[in-house]
Amino acid sequence: MPEKNKSVQQKLTELSELVEWFQGADFKLETAVDKFQSAEKLAAEIEKDLTELKNEISVVKKHFDGNG
Repeated sequence: MPEKNKSVQQKLTELSELVEWFQGADFKLETAVDKFQSAEKLAAEIEKDLTELKNEISVVKKHFDGNG
């Protein structure tokens, strides 16, 4: 599934799995940099998605406040 089609919840789950990998028995220093970069990218995408959702909610709220 392309990254842009993932929901925020799916991204959070994936990020959680990456964090668990760092704490787990499968941790390997050789792959840690790649995993960290993936986690960092996901965190940035989640932050962007949440900001966009916040903006949409603000627009909807303003619409309802103006018509109330």
